[in-house]
Amino acid sequence: MPADYQLTSKALNDLDGIWSYIAAENPDAANRVEAAILDACEVLGRHPRLGSRRAHLTQRPVRFWPVTRFPNIVVVYRPDTKPIRVIRVLHARRDMAKILLGR
Repeated sequence: MPADYQLTSKALNDLDGIWSYIAAENPDAANRVEAAILDACEVLGRHPRLGSRRAHLTQRPVRFWPVTRFPNIVVVYRPDTKPIRVIRVLHARRDMAKILLGR
């Protein structure tokens, strides 16, 4: 069965950066976080309207979904594509509006 989601190159870079940052201290924890992120992407692929719009951050047609087990990590995705496109995976403390503007 084909995947219900696709990670953009920026999302893959985000995922790699998150994994590397955590793995520097605890590789097992990094693997758990990565698995939780990918699980969240699978859920969103099956239910693309779960996430919320955040008009105060961007007018782009994206939705935001915090990873259940790690709510400081947010999946930013396009629900209107098949499969959904995960455009970024970001820590909630980052300046998401600035990142999504590409600055």
